[in-house]
Amino acid sequence: MVDRIRRTKILRRDLLAWYDVEARDLPWRRTDDPYAVLVSEFMLQQTRVETVLSYYARFLDRFPTIQDLAAAPIDDVLKAWEGLGYYRRAHNLHRAARIVKRNHGGRIPATVEELRLLPGVGPYTAAAIASIAFGLNEPVLDGNVVRALARLYRIEGDPARAATRKELRRTAELLLPRSEASRFNQALMDLGARICLPRSPRCHECPVAGQCDAHRAGQEVLYPQKPARRAVPHVDVVGGIVWDGEPLAPGARHLIAKRKVDDMLGGLWEFPGGRVEEGETCEEALVRELREELAIDVEVVAPFVQIDHAYTHFRITLHTYHCRHVGGEPRAIDCADWTWIRPDELDAYAFPKADRKILNALLEATA
Repeated sequence: MVDRIRRTKILRRDLLAWYDVEARDLPWRRTDDPYAVLVSEFMLQQTRVETVLSYYARFLDRFPTIQDLAAAPIDDVLKAWEGLGYYRRAHNLHRAARIVKRNHGGRIPATVEELRLLPGVGPYTAAAIASIAFGLNEPVLDGNVVRALARLYRIEGDPARAATRKELRRTAELLLPRSEASRFNQALMDLGARICLPRSPRCHECPVAGQCDAHRAGQEVLYPQKPARRAVPHVDVVGGIVWDGEPLAPGARHLIAKRKVDDMLGGLWEFPGGRVEEGETCEEALVRELREELAIDVEVVAPFVQIDHAYTHFRITLHTYHCRHVGGEPRAIDCADWTWIRPDELDAYAFPKADRKILNALLEATA
């Protein structure tokens, strides 16, 4: 027990000393505004710091207070979020802002229990906001911290399993210095993000390598213990640039559709279409999908661009075609909305990343 206490003290001391010198200069670390911390934590869910940096300041310029965010239409929020991905976070952040304004007088709640009641706030996000914004003694368990703790203490088992997660949390709680939760949590995050890397840990640069069980055993890459990855499914998808006249003609308009809020990428606009079913050609699938989604008939005129895109759990190849509208007044059957638009008006709408590539190709073709 004495050795464990001594080891914990040394680990805390060495990690915090390293952090004082090597801490990343991140904009959300330069503020004590809980709203700014909330925004950063939503953006950082499943997204690299480097990616978030290009969005964070612009988002806060557009919505400088939680009242501004709560008052904004969701379309404006999605446009500001465009390209950051995982758009459910934007919907949840917007709903959370409205709840905070309505139920908490515009003040971010300061306890984990209250934070967990906000949409999109799970155990990690609640603990991060509570410790960083309010200085509460709450341990955090993001992917970087889990990896570092699993190696430091050679914690057995898949971190996705409840028993392993419980052991990780118990370890994090014992390690946390009660008066410096914010600083220590961020030090652990930085250690995992910059030194304790998934495939090639930089143990020669690690300030706590001497306290790391996995390093002493030469087993760093064996932790955390995760099951083998399954093969990633691939799906062929079609999308139509449906024109109200001759494709690409000067002044011609084409159709875009808005995804339902509860669908994947909900609330974003797209070039309408859908999945290619077994036994269908891409052209047949597109004709069927446009009839089912918008109640229109089209003539497929010519292929346009093909986009390969990866999501978290599957990959797609998006085949797009120029189409001519030949019948039926558009109706929002399997979408939230639709509109006719000229290519030069597209940039006012929020699109998913794959559709944005089509949009850019279309703007180039019509320039």
